[in-house]
Amino acid sequence: MRELLPPPVAVVVAGPADFTGELLEAERACLGERAVESRRRDFTAGRVCARRAIAALGLDPVPVPSAPDRSPAWPVDVVGTITHTKGYCAAAAARADEVRSVGMDAEQHKILDAGVRRLILRKEEVEHCGRLPTGVSWPALIFSAKETVYKVWHPVVGTWLDFQDALVEIDPDTGSWVARISPAKVEAAREKVTDPPSVITGRFTVDAGLVRTAAVLPHR
Repeated sequence: MRELLPPPVAVVVAGPADFTGELLEAERACLGERAVESRRRDFTAGRVCARRAIAALGLDPVPVPSAPDRSPAWPVDVVGTITHTKGYCAAAAARADEVRSVGMDAEQHKILDAGVRRLILRKEEVEHCGRLPTGVSWPALIFSAKETVYKVWHPVVGTWLDFQDALVEIDPDTGSWVARISPAKVEAAREKVTDPPSVITGRFTVDAGLVRTAAVLPHR
């Protein structure tokens, strides 16, 4: 994941101890007492990594609680993102005056069933996957890229994106992808912000176990 984001972004990948690390009081209150063990471990590792990423920027590692929509509530001078999947967690942060938004996502590298593919993929993406080299679950990569797109979009615009609201094209030779947001969604977002992103570009990596995607939205 560190290789997918540029130097202004601090990236921290969780080690085994981070899943049982210490939460700060404001973070612990967001988790709740009834959280199952897997949720507790993932939440803990995410917040530990988030605070370490903030500290890597030379800032005080303040708590990162949850907003009402359960997204991480970063300090006002920081933009950031957290991802976790089975056995893996990472966080990234950047100064808000250097980066407009950042997103990343990690997913299990596996074949998605037909129902999930219908939910995630647009017709053009199904055809695109058919033209890509074999050996990679490209639908899983597109799923991850769309999760990253949402994590970039939401802090800027404050609205939801459906899987069908972004069209992803992958370049396997350069390890990059580009997502084009639905023009109707971009136009609607102009009611909230003057310059909503219409195109988000990112990078990816795939190994035997995980698909990872990441993207940065720069300031204009």
